[in-house]
Amino acid sequence: MIDKSKSPLFQCTIRVRDYECDAQGIVNNANYQHYYEIARHDFFNENGLSFFDLHESGTDAVVVSAYIRYTNSLKGGDNFISTVDFLERDGIRYIFNQKIVRLHDNKVCSTGKFEVVCITNGKLAKPEAFDRAFGKYFEV
Repeated sequence: MIDKSKSPLFQCTIRVRDYECDAQGIVNNANYQHYYEIARHDFFNENGLSFFDLHESGTDAVVVSAYIRYTNSLKGGDNFISTVDFLERDGIRYIFNQKIVRLHDNKVCSTGKFEVVCITNGKLAKPEAFDRAFGKYFEV
């Protein structure tokens, strides 16, 4: 497990688009999952993994569990960061611990925990590509 007190492993800045808001003027809860996915995909790319290339080689990274806790609302035009704070590995599952922080007041708007597995040629498989890309984040 990674030390949770450290800076995020990765973060990207995103701006809320008006169409992502509901009738109350706040971001619809389903969009948070998109924001988390953007950060994970960019984190993969930064670590030499491409979802497209993985797929072309017969392996798909699949979210099998998502837990999202909402604490403060994002509104249209807000700038925020979506992070990958730390990783855990449990058997063949990689667990991405993430958060969304609104920039103008530095408030955490949401936290998330996403379990991801590899499906290779249609079958659950060892996450060898993940191990190569993310092994450096784990203490040996």
